[in-house]
Amino acid sequence: MTDADIQTLTQFNLAETDDGFLLEIGGSDGGLLRLAATPEQIDAIIDALDALLSEDDAAVDAVDDAD
Repeated sequence: MTDADIQTLTQFNLAETDDGFLLEIGGSDGGLLRLAATPEQIDAIIDALDALLSEDDAAVDAVDDAD
């Protein structure tokens, strides 16, 4: 994948459905990806984002502690 293949996130929507969730993600090319997701999949996304953000927070804290 090259940088030319990467789009910028322009839209994000999450709605609850009878079967779980509907996730809509829009890119800078104007396209919209609509995905059905189970509660377990949404939990996995949340856990992954939380872990990533926690790592970022730890790195920022380490820099602040070094000052």
